[in-house]
Amino acid sequence: MEIVKTIFNDVLLIAPKIYQDNRGYFFESFHQGFFEKATGRSWQFPQDNVSRSHQGVVRGMHYQLHDPNGKLVRVSAGKILDVVVDIRKDSPTFGQWEGCQLSADNCMQLWVPPGFAHGFTVLSDFADVLYRTTEYHNPVNQRVILWNDPAVGIKWPRLNSPIISERDAAAPLLKDAELP
Repeated sequence: MEIVKTIFNDVLLIAPKIYQDNRGYFFESFHQGFFEKATGRSWQFPQDNVSRSHQGVVRGMHYQLHDPNGKLVRVSAGKILDVVVDIRKDSPTFGQWEGCQLSADNCMQLWVPPGFAHGFTVLSDFADVLYRTTEYHNPVNQRVILWNDPAVGIKWPRLNSPIISERDAAAPLLKDAELP
């Protein structure tokens, strides 16, 4: 595996070594020792989640108020633009964002540590997104900031009619959000 740096020191894009032959391919999707070395600490992942979304869906920008989750995100079918926003109030990069394409073809993963809001949009007909979390899901703890907050300025691909949940569409701006 190889680490690709992002603008945030703690957010990592992980590129696996893919072994291909006439049968298809093989790669390690997770290696605890490598991950601990890359992040500088030991993480436990008590829950795995899967979402299927169709082209034009925007999910996000989600985070947890208490017991924030780290998320290791990958795509098993399709392609997404995966986005993180730094919501750490004391961070010099507070309010900044970065996005990267994750797909079943590139097999890359994004490590989203606690302290970042996370979201994505589907670039293919559909996408299956898998993510491991460092905490159990707790809906009471779930918070969201507006996916298209102009102050954050995420450059989403042109979306004619984005498909967004009611909760995500009614989310507060970052400046008005309840943050950890």
